[in-house]
Amino acid sequence: MIIIQTPLRVSFLGGGTDFPSYFLEDGGCVLSTAIDKFIYVAIKKRFDQKLRIGYTKTEMVDHLDDIQHELIREALRKTNITAGVEVTTMGDIPSEGSGLGSSSTVTVGALHAMYTYLGELPSAKELAKQACEIEIETLKAPIGMQDQYIASFGGFRFIEFQTDGRIKVSRINLDENCLRYLNDNTMLFFTGITRKANAILKEQKDNIRQQRLVLEEMKDLAYMARSEIERGNVDSLGKMLHQSWLLKKQLAAQISNPDIDDLYALAIKAGATGGKISGAGGGGFLLLYCPYEKQQSVRETLKLQELPFELAIDGSKVIFNYRK
Repeated sequence: MIIIQTPLRVSFLGGGTDFPSYFLEDGGCVLSTAIDKFIYVAIKKRFDQKLRIGYTKTEMVDHLDDIQHELIREALRKTNITAGVEVTTMGDIPSEGSGLGSSSTVTVGALHAMYTYLGELPSAKELAKQACEIEIETLKAPIGMQDQYIASFGGFRFIEFQTDGRIKVSRINLDENCLRYLNDNTMLFFTGITRKANAILKEQKDNIRQQRLVLEEMKDLAYMARSEIERGNVDSLGKMLHQSWLLKKQLAAQISNPDIDDLYALAIKAGATGGKISGAGGGGFLLLYCPYEKQQSVRETLKLQELPFELAIDGSKVIFNYRK
C-alpha cells in the first residue's frame, strides 16, 4: 500500500494570470502558499483485476473507461495502470467548492501515488506538468495552472508563467519570524456557500481579452507584494489583497454576490485590512489579513466557522510505502 499526502493551498495574489490563454501572450505570476490541510490518496493491489475507487462514493468496475471519477481515471490512464488496484481519497475538509485547490491536489496526489506504486520517483515539476495535462488538455477544465504547481512543490511560493510556456517556481525568502507573523495575521472562514467553480472560471476565461488591463494590474500587485514581503513589510499584504479583490470582482459576474460583499465589509469594519474569496470565487472560504489584536472582533462579527491553518513547507509526499 502507498499513501500520499498532498497539501491544499491559499492563493494570495495573481490568480487569473495563470490561464495559458493569458500568460502565453502577456506572462503571469501568482503568490501562493501550501497549507497544513491535506488530501490523502491511497493505492493498493487487489487480488483480482477489478478497479475499486473510493471517495464520497464507491465505484467497482471492470474497465478503466467505466470509472466516473475523471481525475482518478485519467491519472490511471496516464500511468498505464489499467486493472487490479484500489484507489481511495480522503480529505481534511470537504473538497468540493472549497476554493482551496482541491481538484488539482487530488490529481497531483493520485499521480504521485500511482507512480510510487510502480516504483518510480516523479519530480515535483513532472507531477505538476502531468496534472495540468490531465485537467486542462484531456478534461478541458477552464482553469489556470497555479494549483498543480503549489500542490506539487509546497511552501510559500512565487510562481511565474512565462510567454514561452516555461514555469518558474521560486521560494519566498522570509526568515522564520516573518513567516510566523504572516501566519498569525491570516485567517480563513467558511462562508457556508458552496458553488461549482467551472461556470465562474469559464466566464473568467472567456473574458480574458477584454479584462487584460485588470489582469495586468493584478499581476503588478503580485510582484509588488513579493518585493514588500521579502523586505519584511508583511503588513503590506492586507492592502494589496484588498486592491486585488476589488479588481478580481471585475473578471466575472459570479465571483462575488451581495452576501459575500456584506461579509467582506463586516470583516473590514471589524479590523481586517484586506482579503478575498479563495479560488474561483462565489463561495467557499474567505481569506482575511487581519492584525492579531483585531481577530477576536472579526470572529465575533462574522459568526462563521473558522479554519485555523499553518503554512506548509512540504509539497506532495509519500507518508507510507509498503511494497512486497
